[in-house]
Amino acid sequence: MTTTLPPIGGLEFASFRLRPGVSEHTLRQAAQAVEQHLLRHQPGFVSHTLWRGDDDSYVDLVLADSHERAVALCELWPDDPHGAHFLSLLAPGSALLAFYRRVA
Repeated sequence: MTTTLPPIGGLEFASFRLRPGVSEHTLRQAAQAVEQHLLRHQPGFVSHTLWRGDDDSYVDLVLADSHERAVALCELWPDDPHGAHFLSLLAPGSALLAFYRRVA
């Protein structure tokens, strides 16, 4: 079965480490809550995924219909209870945030 995604024009890429004592299970639950209660209801949202690296670092990816929308979605997190909870799980100073525009 093939699914067709809406056009993707922007990407938010956040790499980070977990705060000491935070489990991956807790992070996954927080990521699911952000997607369910915040992101899915926003215009331009396409996809949200969470990745773990071989070095136990993490990457959170948000795909949007435009670069501007990816930035706007990211700006919602701190003021949303689910987004703020997710952010509280990150090790202080470990997050690197970047935005990308689709070129091809």
